[in-house]
Amino acid sequence: MATLRELKTRIGSVASSEKITGAMKMISSAKVHKFEASLKQLVPYRNQIKSIMGHIMTSGADFSSPLIEARHEVRKVAFAVFGSDDGLCGAYNINIFKAALSDLKGLRDKYGDNISIDIYPIGQKIAKAAAKIAGGNIKVIRTEGVDSKMDADKVNEFTHSLRDRFSSGEYDLVCVEYMKYHSMSKQRPTLEQLFPISAGQLLAEAGSDTGERMYIFEPDANAIFNAVLPMFVLSTMQEITIENRTSEQAARVMAMQSANDNAKKLQESLQLEYNKLRQENITTELLDILGGQVDR
Repeated sequence: MATLRELKTRIGSVASSEKITGAMKMISSAKVHKFEASLKQLVPYRNQIKSIMGHIMTSGADFSSPLIEARHEVRKVAFAVFGSDDGLCGAYNINIFKAALSDLKGLRDKYGDNISIDIYPIGQKIAKAAAKIAGGNIKVIRTEGVDSKMDADKVNEFTHSLRDRFSSGEYDLVCVEYMKYHSMSKQRPTLEQLFPISAGQLLAEAGSDTGERMYIFEPDANAIFNAVLPMFVLSTMQEITIENRTSEQAARVMAMQSANDNAKKLQESLQLEYNKLRQENITTELLDILGGQVDR
């Protein structure tokens, strides 16, 4: 049985842990709001790009791009998986990796077991998990400077690299697995096909704001389409990155909240045990005093 001193020490340790988890929750919550604001700032830019593309695609003009050309045979796939570099975010990385494994199986079922897959892990946690499945037709590629905390320029550089390798024919398909942010308590693993971009995806992204208006394209529709399409891809990757960061911090908020609640319950339990033991000691001391008086 623990002594009063031991219980008091444990209560103090739990109280300190509660303060730490509470502070971490507040920090992560502030970061969630910051990334939510970044997502909102990205929306007008994305909407304008989608509107331009929608007008071009519904105008009847001819357009083409190597970025929308689907390969007749898929032999090699680039598979980027977003995770985190830091821990203390619950089952966040586990859920992403489980979804990635399921989607990798789906790719093999669709294109055959002989396809080669290059996994680009983004974040140390995913890199460690991906290393365990490397071998055979699966290769894990680490890119210097590409992590869950990379800035916008590094995101664009990484996206350009994937685009160039797709355009050159090194990859036939480029996919991205990430955690899509819905709310503080809801994030879902999502698979996005980055290349080739399907016309159906572009029309879906453009939405209904294409109208029946007539436009004159200068210099021509195809030139504008090929100028705007890379912007669309970059904005998509920027959005994916921010969505993933927001989801990571939201998962950390929930994990810290759970840890904080557990610490409070443990502290209450220890305090109750401490009070009972203290009461028992007081009662024992009183009985000893009374027993001594009776003996006299």
